[in-house]
Amino acid sequence: MPQIRPATPADLPAILDIYNHAVLHTTATYDHTPVSLESRQVWFAERQAGGFPVLVGVGDGGEVLGWASYGPFRPRLGYSRTVEHSVYLAPAAQGQGTGSQLLEALIAQATADGYHSMIGGVDGENDGSIRFHEGFGFRECGRLPQVGHKFGRWLDVVFLVRRLQEMDAPGHGEE
Repeated sequence: MPQIRPATPADLPAILDIYNHAVLHTTATYDHTPVSLESRQVWFAERQAGGFPVLVGVGDGGEVLGWASYGPFRPRLGYSRTVEHSVYLAPAAQGQGTGSQLLEALIAQATADGYHSMIGGVDGENDGSIRFHEGFGFRECGRLPQVGHKFGRWLDVVFLVRRLQEMDAPGHGEE
């Protein structure tokens, strides 16, 4: 069973490799061009500065099998209790339970951090990811047809949401 732990700067090359594999070979991200290590370093620093987790699933040999994070859904104050998450796995780690462990850890962290809802955006053709999210209590809340494109075709985005905990809405102007 992989160990789930907070990512460190030393994990960024593996996080980068996993993400760039998805960029080049999948519609899990609509990025078309691989990203640089420098851009991942900036992303990681921004996550840390914002108090948002970056988690890794690590195998017995210390190899990073996958990573997960969440951040703001949208920048306006009215969305401050909602986060959007990402989970990415190395191809060899898919279907081995690492994704489930990472998502469970993200849900627990977001709940402990006082968030109300978590959102995932998934390619509309990725039935496996949609079912995966549904298994964790996410439900489809919107499908945006042909809003993305990759590999020479139009793509639908499906938004899935899970309420993490019941809470009163903050007062006007409060986070």
